[in-house]
Amino acid sequence: MKKSKTWTIGIVIGFINGLFGAGGGSLLVPALEKFAKYETHKAHATTVAVILPLSAISAVVYTWGVDVDWGAVLWVSAGGIAGGVAGAKLLSKLAGMWLNILFGLFLATGAIRMIFIA
Repeated sequence: MKKSKTWTIGIVIGFINGLFGAGGGSLLVPALEKFAKYETHKAHATTVAVILPLSAISAVVYTWGVDVDWGAVLWVSAGGIAGGVAGAKLLSKLAGMWLNILFGLFLATGAIRMIFIA
């Protein structure tokens, strides 16, 4: 039963990630919590693990035949790795409630920016 739920969640998240080029991770956490009944920390950790293959495939599709600034990719990736390590260490120290609050604030801030600044 759980395999079919996670498979369905994966299809939906993969489609959204492919359509928008990002965003799958921000939807995957609540989907795993609500539909697959994952505990908050497990949902976040699972999402982080899913991002690698999802991003790799999306990167191939999106960059095929496109002029990409690979220097920027290198520097942003290096910063992302450093930030990812710091965030992963903090994840294990935060209570689930605070993790959800911070995640919600992050998403709300992004949504407001997209609506009013874009």
